[in-house]
Amino acid sequence: MYPTRRSWAVAGLVAAVAALAVAVARPLLLGGAAVAGGWFLARQAAFVRALEDAAADLSVEQSPTRLGVRTTTSTPVTLAARLAEPSTLELSVRAGLPTAAAADEELELDMEPGETDRAATSEVSWPTAGRHRFGPATLSATDGWFRDSVPIGSGPTVTAEPPGPRNVHVGEGGDRLASAYGEHEAGRQGSGLEPAELREYVPGDTADNIDWKATARLASPHVREYEAETERRTLLVADHRGALATGRPGETKLDYLREVALATAASTRELGDPLGLLAVGDAGVTGRIEPASSPRTYVSVRRRLLDMEPTVPEDPPSTVSGRSAPDATAGGAADLRRTIADLEADDAFSRQLRPFYAGRQGYRERFDDDPLYAAVRAAQGRTTGRLWTVIFTDDAAPDELRETVTVARESGEVLVLLAPTVLYEPGGLADVEAAYDRYVAFEGFRRELSGMDRVRALEVGPGDRLSTVLSAGRSRRSRSTRGEFA
Repeated sequence: MYPTRRSWAVAGLVAAVAALAVAVARPLLLGGAAVAGGWFLARQAAFVRALEDAAADLSVEQSPTRLGVRTTTSTPVTLAARLAEPSTLELSVRAGLPTAAAADEELELDMEPGETDRAATSEVSWPTAGRHRFGPATLSATDGWFRDSVPIGSGPTVTAEPPGPRNVHVGEGGDRLASAYGEHEAGRQGSGLEPAELREYVPGDTADNIDWKATARLASPHVREYEAETERRTLLVADHRGALATGRPGETKLDYLREVALATAASTRELGDPLGLLAVGDAGVTGRIEPASSPRTYVSVRRRLLDMEPTVPEDPPSTVSGRSAPDATAGGAADLRRTIADLEADDAFSRQLRPFYAGRQGYRERFDDDPLYAAVRAAQGRTTGRLWTVIFTDDAAPDELRETVTVARESGEVLVLLAPTVLYEPGGLADVEAAYDRYVAFEGFRRELSGMDRVRALEVGPGDRLSTVLSAGRSRRSRSTRGEFA
């Protein structure tokens, strides 16, 4: 508590009168000084009580319109104060903005004596990515004689994410995907909520399944089947090797793939499906979260995706998550070596097969050195049951990716989200005709992957750059058509 200038003046006057009374030996003046001093202390005690009452009756809310923001945007933050009973003090409430936040104007409101409700709003920007927690608001009060400040209430936490890429395109051959990432159907009938089929009643059907309206309309018993509610175990395989750094700042391959991965994770959470993550860098696995449907797992996956940065290539990548590369995984190079050892007998059958397996051994060993392939194969070795694998990567190593997808589909369906290099290279569109040829080659590879059993491949990239490339292709075909009729 601090005295105001007025209080210091009164205190000085009382001290002067008391000193004068002693100097001139006037008890009456000394008594007057004592009365004034007592009044001063009583005023101080009354201020303390009024401040305590105001702090107890005051409710303060600091309310951002969004708790998740981008570092390049601002969001309105409202500071609201409400008193249960009017106060005799002049009150001022200041928001506890995080240190990293920047407000257009001071977020503070004043309440006159007798006023019970007040609110103020200011635009707040978030220059730094991360989690920013509001501190308690600060209540300042004065009665003209004394002033003091106390913390009051608590504040929310705002998560500021790095700026994301613009115009994210996800689709096939230039056509944008219409449905949300991660949507799926149960694929079988049973108890559930979504109607699936209306059929005639057969002996053994329970009366609970009879659709009585359809029965009355069709004049014969009919049963309504419903889509069964299922859950799908989903594993996101996020490639963040050095090649994924290609692109302009904030618009790299990794930035675009991250956006789609976050959207896929959000869709999976809405469906209540178990979600896991396998992060792969140049040296192997950099993070692993086993599929689960707990809120903590969803949050962990999201945070890991947001924190992901391209790694620095190492030559050669020899470990996966601190372990040796999985030569001993079923179906890997070690199995092939054992098979060759079994063919050491000097008979016609062994001599015929030995060259074939020897060639396959070198082929497999080459892919065992690829971090993405090795990580996915190791993950498949630990997996029991069906798994939906979603791979986020680029087209830099088509042979390795083809083998990786082949391994991943052993446990279930696979979705591949591909970033075409031609759409990200800073000078990739300088020769738009050449860029179109490269995109056509990429599209052929994407279709090849989509043609595999239980596999679907989609392109991910900046929509404006893709439109430029496709326009070049249309212009070329138009010129070719005009030449035929010339």
